Amino acid sequence: MHAGSGDPRSGDGRDAWPRVATIHTLGPSGTNLEKAAHHWFEDQGRAGKVVLHPEVEDSLDVMRFDGTEAILACAVYPRLHDLVFANLHRLEMADSFILDTYDMVLATRPGQSAVVTITTHPAPSSLVAARGHISFASSNSQAAADCAAGLYDACVTTDKAARAEGLSIIENFGAVPMVFTLHVGRHLGASGHLQEATA
Repeated sequence: MHAGSGDPRSGDGRDAWPRVATIHTLGPSGTNLEKAAHHWFEDQGRAGKVVLHPEVEDSLDVMRFDGTEAILACAVYPRLHDLVFANLHRLEMADSFILDTYDMVLATRPGQSAVVTITTHPAPSSLVAARGHISFASSNSQAAADCAAGLYDACVTTDKAARAEGLSIIENFGAVPMVFTLHVGRHLGASGHLQEATA
């Protein structure tokens, strides 16, 4: 069930998201946002393409602004306000929904003893506050990859990404009910309403 108004309509009366066939969101594979993007298409009862980027904002450089493509973000994304207000002329927040994240975990390489350095996305960093020297990664999955590569002693990541990178889980913080937000790429017309691109 989707949160918000429950009515998938834009301010000018046209459908805001039924034409969305591609969702851009944060990668690499194994992020909560990737999970949520696939869930959104499943909830719509149709297939769709999910494109992953190193940063959510990278989507803006490659997506179409014609109502067929969207960005998926979440309520705890540190720069969500910038994504919304800096792009009022071309993005419409058209849908939101609640979905459990993967289990969030603290993980390390097998055999790693001391944990001095920890890498994490900024959003869940408070889970390991004061437990080591914290460095920020662009995503939970990237944190797992950097830890597996030996750049850090441990990482905060998803259980899915930890398993994919062959990491050992030190602590499982569990899944988090999360609000995800869908931002459809559209053009703002002279009337002030979002409308389809004509080019």
